[in-house]
Formats: sequence, structure tokens, C-alpha cells
Amino acid sequence: MTGTPGRPLSAELSEQLLSVAVDILAEDGWGRLNSDRIAARARAGKAGIYRRWPSMPVLVRQAVSRFDLVPVPADTGSLRGDLLALLERWTRPLGREERATASIVGAARFDDDLRAALDAAIGQPLTAAVTELGQRALEREEITDPARLLLLGSVLEAFWWQRLSAAGDGATGPDQVERIVDDVMLPAAGLPAGSPQPAAVR
Repeated sequence: MTGTPGRPLSAELSEQLLSVAVDILAEDGWGRLNSDRIAARARAGKAGIYRRWPSMPVLVRQAVSRFDLVPVPADTGSLRGDLLALLERWTRPLGREERATASIVGAARFDDDLRAALDAAIGQPLTAAVTELGQRALEREEITDPARLLLLGSVLEAFWWQRLSAAGDGATGPDQVERIVDDVMLPAAGLPAGSPQPAAVR
């Protein structure tokens, strides 16, 4: 955490400021985030903000990098089931942390700290998830060509960014999620479209 010499920074206030920043991002977007609004909501001084973070992108990087937006699902026994479990959250509207993350997607094209925040929140966790799900599929001998996992990862990432960037609340119907898995993701992994393996989004 950035700071300047002097009185130790309060961890409690730091967490409060980060939480307020996430609230503003989720409710109003990146364009409305500034030190004045954070200070007013947190009932804190602006100096305390800049003692911790030299800029809004640095603050956002710390906040967003801690999100857990791509939890790896438990082993369901098939790649299809694992993918459906991974994408179960797509059937629900974007949550607070997802909305905050979505709000910086456009601005991240022009800022290194915001890009790093997105990579920590989405990019790296997605890579880890595909690696884990792919390893399971290889061990089951569902997949015989490890190179196909790179394509699966690219497809999955593209759909994930689309969920964050599309208009609306981000929710996708369970039937549509199954079609995406069956008709796009399984073929990307080298498996037949419409795999008959039973699994359902719950």
C-alpha cells in the first residue's frame, strides 16, 4: 500500500475507502469516481486518500485485484459439467463486484493500472480455471490434444468479457448457457457438439 512517512495508516479506514470506491464504481461507473466523492461518502479527508494511493487507477487496482470473480468449481466428473458449473454465475445478474469491474473495461485500454486490475480479477483466474478444468479432462481422457485448451481459454475469455460489456444486467438464461457450452466451448476443446453427458445449471 502506498503511503508517506508520518502517522501509521489506519487499516480500517483503508478498507472503508476501498469499499466506498467499489460502491461508486458499481453504482455510477468509472467516470464518476474521484477523491471528492470517496471522501464525502466515507466522511474522510482527501489527504488520507492520497496518502494511500497516488491516483484513482492505483486505488482501483488494489480494490478490483482482490475480487474473486472466477471461482474454480468442484469436479463434476465431466468437462461439460465443469464448464456449466463454472458458468453458473452467468445465469444471475452482475453482482456489485462484477459491476465495478465492468465499469473500468473501457478505460483500461488507456491505463496500465486498470489493465492490471482486470488481469488480476478476470484474466489470470480464467487461465487458472481453464488449466484446472483442462487437466481434469486430460486425466479422464476426454481431451487428447492439450493444445485445444488454448482455444477453449480464448473462447471462454471472449464470452466472459462480453458478459461484462454487454448492455443489460448480464444475466443469461440457463438454456442459453447450455447451448454456449454444447455448441461452442466443447467443440473448441475438440469434443463433439451437444455432448450427451448429463449436467445442468442449477
